[in-house]
Amino acid sequence: MEADTQAQVAFFLTGRRPSDQLDAVAGLELRPALFAGYRDLNQLRYDFPLLLVEGAGTAPFAQSLSAVFDTALASAARGSDGERIRKHALRMEQEMRTLAAAGKTTFSALWDKAAARLAKGAEKTLDDSLRRTRAAIKFDGAVVDCDAALPARLLQHAWSAMQQKKTTGLGKSLDRLRLGLSDILKADYERSEAGLSAKNLQAAVGHGYGDAFDFGAMSRLLTKSLPKAVFPPSRRKRIGALLETLNGQQFIALDAKSGKKSAAKTYAFEFNSCADALAAYRQRGPQLIALAKAIAIAELEINGLYSEARHDALFEQFGANGLDPQDLTQFPDYLVCVNADKMDAVEHGQLMEILSSGLPIKVLLQIDDILQESGDGKLSTGMRSRQIASMAMGLNEVYVLQSSSSNLLRLREQILAGMNYRGPALFSVFSGASANASGLPPYLMAAAAMESRAFPAFSYDPSAGANWAARFRLDTNSQVELDWPVQSFAYEDEQHQSVAEDLAFTLVDFVACDKRYAKHLARVPRSKWNGSMIAVDEALTRERRGLPDKIPSLRMVDANNVLQKVIVDERLIREARRCREMWHSLQELGGVHNSHADQLLAREKKAWEERMQEAAQTQAASVPVAAAAAAVASAPAAASAVVEQEPERSPDEAYIETARCSSCNECTLLNDKMFAYDNNKQAYIADIKAGTFAQLVEAAENCQVSVIHPGKPRNPKEAGLEELLKRAEAFA
Repeated sequence: MEADTQAQVAFFLTGRRPSDQLDAVAGLELRPALFAGYRDLNQLRYDFPLLLVEGAGTAPFAQSLSAVFDTALASAARGSDGERIRKHALRMEQEMRTLAAAGKTTFSALWDKAAARLAKGAEKTLDDSLRRTRAAIKFDGAVVDCDAALPARLLQHAWSAMQQKKTTGLGKSLDRLRLGLSDILKADYERSEAGLSAKNLQAAVGHGYGDAFDFGAMSRLLTKSLPKAVFPPSRRKRIGALLETLNGQQFIALDAKSGKKSAAKTYAFEFNSCADALAAYRQRGPQLIALAKAIAIAELEINGLYSEARHDALFEQFGANGLDPQDLTQFPDYLVCVNADKMDAVEHGQLMEILSSGLPIKVLLQIDDILQESGDGKLSTGMRSRQIASMAMGLNEVYVLQSSSSNLLRLREQILAGMNYRGPALFSVFSGASANASGLPPYLMAAAAMESRAFPAFSYDPSAGANWAARFRLDTNSQVELDWPVQSFAYEDEQHQSVAEDLAFTLVDFVACDKRYAKHLARVPRSKWNGSMIAVDEALTRERRGLPDKIPSLRMVDANNVLQKVIVDERLIREARRCREMWHSLQELGGVHNSHADQLLAREKKAWEERMQEAAQTQAASVPVAAAAAAVASAPAAASAVVEQEPERSPDEAYIETARCSSCNECTLLNDKMFAYDNNKQAYIADIKAGTFAQLVEAAENCQVSVIHPGKPRNPKEAGLEELLKRAEAFA
């Protein structure tokens, strides 16, 4: 046993693996134990594949295939046939999910192909079930899986939906202005001598009544009787120029029915390069200013409000300092999709210029690989993308959304908010499509990056409010209050007994999915398992002094789902600590375990205790001597009565001295399932199973009157118990 432990310690410190004691993990097809149930994603109902809804209208622009079927079954699977329809529809969903993994297709094409495959040898009622289910699905669109192409396709679809609404509104506005200006010129012409000529009058009436009127006499009569129209040539010239600008613009396609249709090709607004997008925006700047100016003047002309004396000078310098962001909102936004792996220094500089300039350009920064070694041998864990997102938030006027592609569906509202934001927006997305991953699908790699805090999700919306509490959101991450998410893992031991334990998913679990870092892992043969191996999350809470006596290890499974124990070297532990510290910084921004709030709370608690102590001393000093003597005489009896009334409690039991509770809300805010108030608004432990020992200890530390006693932990395998027990001693 001593030799086994020494070999493990040596590997932890040096990364060198004695072949007679430890096994290499390369080629073993190991994956984190929590991934054991995700061997075949096609057999699971989860967020993917997605349906990108065409002409979404009031429906979400993207929906999961499962949600589409659930919505359809809610209306189709009713009555006595409901269960039969549900059964057949779920078979259809499963078949479509399998086919969707093969490549690009549309929902209708996928439905037809899947229906044809299911129809072979199927019962007669299948066709009726599928017909009724399909009738309840009112839309179509592309079906996409979670792969390398997903981030761009999803954001392009969301951007297109927003631009369609914007260009439709702008098109209607331009058509109205063109028609109004044309009517002004037409009315002026019809009151002119040319407009009142016999030839023009006859053309206006038509050939059918040519013999019934003397158009020459009519022309002379109208010319003499109608007042002379006063239409300055300058106005006629100005309106003509406005129509020329409106008809010649290239930002959106115009409706030929409302005026002259431009022969010029409309601009493209989607780019694969920040440099190209920025160059296009600058080149089109004068035309954009001219169009915005024409729209403003046209509105005044149509309403009869344009005054040359007042407005000529005002519009002469229009747009000299660029357009106001409010003016830009009516025009199309730009979309740039770039891959971080292909960005050079110039492209990076152009990206930062876009973000800092306030231009209405939306940028998708796709990251396919966040596990890269820096020059000093450290893992970057998405450091470059983190820096870009952090710098963008530091500019204060950029909408920022960071997420793994596995979570994009759940961030639909934030995506639309970013697309609708009037300034620049950055969407930093990890696709999970790294070619170096250990055979895991992109969905699992992306989910693992987010779960392990290697690439956490967050959003920053400058338009949401004036402070970070309103602008910054971190709540889409799981168990945001913890360092690492904890999930239950059940397995069967060698005695065929069911065993369940809680496993934390750390950065090390994510790194273990990548075959490039197999040298930092070593499998321990089952015969050499010993008590010196502890979970990685527990090892991260320990401060090592001298040689380690505990070695961090992972629970992993092989291709047959057989449980394995894998130890890791110190380098990965250091990287996990760095990752944890960066997560702590995000927690502070999100108001979770905020150090400023903790310091303020500590000061307020100390001040409150001092006020209570002073009040007690003042009250004691004001009591008459006789009353004080009587109180002293009766104190033993009263104390005895209190002692007799206080129930005997086990030192292992967690409890609250409810009668002394000051109703400060600290414990109920921490976990309102574990802690609750009675009718007197004083706290008690409502459900000890609804929380962890760590929360009991934290609640005791936060309690302003120290009435919470954590007792002993119920789960002996809870992470970090050694440190928690030391902290709990003060409240025994």
